Amino acid sequence: MMSRASDALWRGGALALSLLLILPLAAIGWMALNAEADIWPHLIATVLPGFVERTIVLMAGVGFLTLLIGTGTAWLVSQCEFPFRRFFTWALVLPLAMPGYIIAYTYVHSFEFAGPVQSALRAAFGWKHGDYWFPEIRSMAGAVTVMSLVLYPYVFLTARAAFLKLSPHHMEAARTLGRSQWGAFFRVALPLARPAIAVGVTLAVMEAIHDIGAVNFFGVRTLSLGIYTTWLAKGNLGGAAQIAVVMLLFVFALIWVEQRSRRAQSFHSLGPRDAPCRRAALSGWKAWGAFVACLIPSLLGFILPAAILLSFALEQGRMLDDAAFLKAARNTLLLASAAAVVTVLAGLFLAYAKRMSRGPFVAFAVRLASVGYAVPGTVLGLGILVPLSGFDNGLDAFLRAQFGISTGLLLSGTVFAIMLGYAIRFLAISFGNLETGLERVTPSLSAAARTLGRGPLSTLLNIHIPLLRPAIGAGLLLVFVDCMKELPATLILRPFDFDTLATLVYALASLDQLEESALPALAIVAAGILPVILISRGMAQEAAAPAQDLSASKSR
Repeated sequence: MMSRASDALWRGGALALSLLLILPLAAIGWMALNAEADIWPHLIATVLPGFVERTIVLMAGVGFLTLLIGTGTAWLVSQCEFPFRRFFTWALVLPLAMPGYIIAYTYVHSFEFAGPVQSALRAAFGWKHGDYWFPEIRSMAGAVTVMSLVLYPYVFLTARAAFLKLSPHHMEAARTLGRSQWGAFFRVALPLARPAIAVGVTLAVMEAIHDIGAVNFFGVRTLSLGIYTTWLAKGNLGGAAQIAVVMLLFVFALIWVEQRSRRAQSFHSLGPRDAPCRRAALSGWKAWGAFVACLIPSLLGFILPAAILLSFALEQGRMLDDAAFLKAARNTLLLASAAAVVTVLAGLFLAYAKRMSRGPFVAFAVRLASVGYAVPGTVLGLGILVPLSGFDNGLDAFLRAQFGISTGLLLSGTVFAIMLGYAIRFLAISFGNLETGLERVTPSLSAAARTLGRGPLSTLLNIHIPLLRPAIGAGLLLVFVDCMKELPATLILRPFDFDTLATLVYALASLDQLEESALPALAIVAAGILPVILISRGMAQEAAAPAQDLSASKSR
């Protein structure tokens, strides 16, 4: 047991850090309740119903398509044998490396009226405007389709993990009762995997409603985009805060529904898998049908847009010497690296505080601090910038009055504000990795350290951190890549004349200069491929472990 002073230190530190990380949410609530004018009637009568309706449609569409694509492909690669199955186990995850706003730019550019696809059709058949029908890419249907192609891997990963843990005995029992492969899927595997699938769908839908880059390019004005335009374009801070409150209600309602649906399942335990997976060997049209079903999402979600970007980058090779690109790349690398280190240190502190001070108080504080991942970037940026600006203005006014000194803006509009936003946004990622790593460290090591006179901090530095190197490395990598891709919070919090690769891509694409944005876009995609490969390899090793353990036990 820790001493009372040490326990109070860890408890107090966890609480202080949690309060700092939830400050943006408190600021949003305060601004919404203390707006200078009563804006609610105006919002309800004008823009808010449209924002809400389009957000709901986007959520429903993305949820349905990601559920269909992710669950179907996960079942095929985990339970069936067909041509190129091994290739698709990692190829289907690659769209995670493609940020939504980047794939939106490539598809809108390619399929709009003046794009190469329709231009080629008109040239080939002699068509003119009005002679043919072509789907409108700048629409809700276009946004739902294209964003689903990027976000379905969230469902694929969680569903595949659940299917891989499924005991073959369950499937064999269903087959002996006369169920076909698909009948066993619907009656046995799908109900058992439903909680994991619900998590994946929730993550996909949450990412969809967080987005502002893709929906802006598709012309779909959702709540997230409404916050950004209401504040920066119209200068209505109170209105933006009140729209942000509505959006937070959507996010927390989504989380509540997902958690409640998981608790409502009385059959969610899959149990340990005690036998190697026996995949059903498909042949003939079924085998090639499975091949096509897995090829289309990976082709449209990653291979095709990556090829388009690569062709643009090769045409615009001079961008390699462009000062704007090099400056944005340097800013991105430095900012993402520093933010990753800060975020992992904060996650390590909270994870260790939770381990050392077991109790509801610290557990609640840690859970509170990790809620930032569910907060949209536009809401987070608004919630951070306003209190920081208030602090800067108050300090400047005080020093002017007392000493005649002007401090200007010390925190708001600086790199510190972006790093704080990244730390709040991605703390849950680093904390989750580190908490899982700490759970694998036996408590007897800490007890042995205490008997040797080591305190909690010394134990952390000399025992736990060396054992946590893989988890720390994974956390640093995942947070680094997410910081590189983050757009909404960066747009709001960045200093003047400060671009990252994400904001440079957004600015160039907004000016319809997609060719010039190809190289920074490819840099973001390339950085995202590494963690995708690591995730896929980790899942493969985890899936192989039970079979290896079984073989070892048989040999003994």
